[in-house]
Amino acid sequence: MKFRFPIVIIDEDFRSENTSGLGIRALAQAIEAEGFEVLGVTSYGDLSQFAQQQSRASAFVLSIDDEEFSAGPEEDAAVTNLRNFIEEVRWKNEDVPIYVYGETKTSRHLPNDILRELHGFIHMFEDTPEFVSKHIIREAKSYLEYIQPPFFKALLDYAEDGSYSWHCPGHSGGVAFLKSPIGQMYHQFYGENMLRADVCNAVEELGQLLDHNGAIGESEKNAARIFNADHCYFVTNGTSTSNKMVWHHTVAPGDVVVVDRNCHKSILHSIIMTGAIPVFLKPTRNHWGIIGPIQHSEFEPEAIKAKIRENPLLADYDADKVQPRILTLTQSTYDGVLYNTEEIKRLLDGYVENLHFDEAWLPHAAFHPFYGQYHAMGRKRGRTKHSVTYATQSVHKLLAGISQASHVLVQDSEETKLDRHLFNEAYLMHTSTSPQYSIIASCDVAAAMMEPPGGTALVEESIVEALDFRRAMRKVEEEYGNDWWFRVWGPEDFRSDGDGMGRTRDWELKKTDADGVETSGDDSWHGFGDMARGFNMLDPIKATIITPGLDIEGHFSEDGIPASIVSKYLAEHGVVVEKTGLYSFFIMFTIGITKGRWNTLLASLQQFKDGYDKNQPLWRCMPEFCEAQPRYEKMGLKDLCQHVHAMYAKYDIARLTTEIYLSDHQPRMTPSDAYAHIARRKTERVAIDDLEGRVTTSLVTPYPPGIPLLIPGEVFNGKIVEYLRFNRDFARECPGFETDIHGLVQEQGEFGETLYFADCVAES
Repeated sequence: MKFRFPIVIIDEDFRSENTSGLGIRALAQAIEAEGFEVLGVTSYGDLSQFAQQQSRASAFVLSIDDEEFSAGPEEDAAVTNLRNFIEEVRWKNEDVPIYVYGETKTSRHLPNDILRELHGFIHMFEDTPEFVSKHIIREAKSYLEYIQPPFFKALLDYAEDGSYSWHCPGHSGGVAFLKSPIGQMYHQFYGENMLRADVCNAVEELGQLLDHNGAIGESEKNAARIFNADHCYFVTNGTSTSNKMVWHHTVAPGDVVVVDRNCHKSILHSIIMTGAIPVFLKPTRNHWGIIGPIQHSEFEPEAIKAKIRENPLLADYDADKVQPRILTLTQSTYDGVLYNTEEIKRLLDGYVENLHFDEAWLPHAAFHPFYGQYHAMGRKRGRTKHSVTYATQSVHKLLAGISQASHVLVQDSEETKLDRHLFNEAYLMHTSTSPQYSIIASCDVAAAMMEPPGGTALVEESIVEALDFRRAMRKVEEEYGNDWWFRVWGPEDFRSDGDGMGRTRDWELKKTDADGVETSGDDSWHGFGDMARGFNMLDPIKATIITPGLDIEGHFSEDGIPASIVSKYLAEHGVVVEKTGLYSFFIMFTIGITKGRWNTLLASLQQFKDGYDKNQPLWRCMPEFCEAQPRYEKMGLKDLCQHVHAMYAKYDIARLTTEIYLSDHQPRMTPSDAYAHIARRKTERVAIDDLEGRVTTSLVTPYPPGIPLLIPGEVFNGKIVEYLRFNRDFARECPGFETDIHGLVQEQGEFGETLYFADCVAES
């Protein structure tokens, strides 16, 4: 299978007609005659930009006979130039072959710190170009072979073998698509390689995902090493499934479990499936709707025991004797708040049997020292004595996996090692017997990409780009002076060291007094109140952008710009954001983000401001939205913002959306018992106005933020019913901006109006 990895030659005489130029072009022609592509350039140009070729080159050949290497006072500068280039390449890539060559210069002209980074030194005209080319190509081929991780290498070998396929899938390597016009279109869109690589688990040379053997097993071991774990399991249907695997291995019916109330719905599904009884740790929240951390004090064993005593479903349990089976913590939150995992391990090791960190949004943290102890498993960090540690990570969210690529990482404790056979029983319960091998390959490749130093460099680039974006947004704000602009949530002042990196301590959520002021005297930027020192930090690559109209205390200004309007505007102008709240929207600086992307976002925000200030007609600046919602066609952009803002202010929605999550949630029955009413058809569909006091059979989840308000078995309280009424009224007044609430049932009334219900446990 042919890949394009050219050998890059840098020589100022590459296009010259002198002896040197003829010699280097003869070498290039000999390399091309062996089937390798050559990229020849005449100068280093921008070192940092040119060194990016390391990801596309199979080798570098660098001249040391260029004029800048002539003897004399300029020689030190020339050596520095060569050193800088090599350092730029080695920052990301320790292995790509680098050769230098000369006609008059030799290795004695180069210092040792450069020589030790080289794969060889070529002295021109001593050997034939054909011989030299074969030497370079041998190293280039070895390098390209070496960088292939186990499963991807086996998949390449299989696809190249050209074997006829008699197994499923039925398209037989894409052949079936070629028999139909629309199939031809599909084949041309995805390409030959993807379809040839779509095979079933009958291909023995690729190994078995279900048994974790062969090439797949080797890849999982390789990923475990890279991610600092003892065990790794690739998962091909997302971290929702990874979470369920961990829970079905560790939790049985009637077990007490400790769960972050700000958890993903897959954890709540796990509670339902296992028959566990949850004790919830309640996170903080500010009035921008940003979910903060759980306070340090909530993790104290005595605090958890108090929650067990207060839970009406655990009245028959002795809180002092209960050992919770698992703790599941969202690490990080959607908006990027992280926990010091070593402190949590210190508090709960031996009290909670299994510690599970849902790191769906944090797989990058293990690869840069910036994150310190704010992730589950790190190098040179001790292991727990009693409790087994699990981390589930979405490889596809912030690394280079394709959709649904995920994995489970396990770190044994000093006393307990994972029983791989028993864990695999839970694994088999939730995985497909027909896994998608392209997803497995992306897990394999994504792990290999994060092998230091390459992975460290990729994460550092993400952090630097995120900090540059924050600085650019602040610069724009300063230039506008008293005029309005968007803010990026985070510390008001963050320092940087020489290379532009932020410092971890600048991003800690620092302690504040009763008035929300940091003990250092600065105003608190996070709005979460009293924070334990060194327990939480904000991941700077998660950027929440605040729109005008609402302050952190929940007070509405006279004018405002709801974030949903900004995100719809951006979408029509080619910028799609991750999540939108009331007066905030969220973007992530993954390893795939570039300067062009975030500068385009900033420019689009400038255009929005210009359109708002001019009250530009919506039919002009948001034509697709107007086509879908013609009632707004005669409005201007500012008019629309004010219309929605006035509704939010009228209902004091910032206060209400905070209270619904922080209000008391009373369980009436276990989640599994309540959910079972669905299968037994013992449910009642209850109108919103009659919901207070009723027990839900389903998750009730507003999007955004996608965090369940209620789980099966809990009671609708007054605040939640008030919130549901608001959304009903808001949907009528501001169509196009409705909150999608999973768990609500919409039906058409007698006069065509939309009626809202929720399914509850039948009372009769």
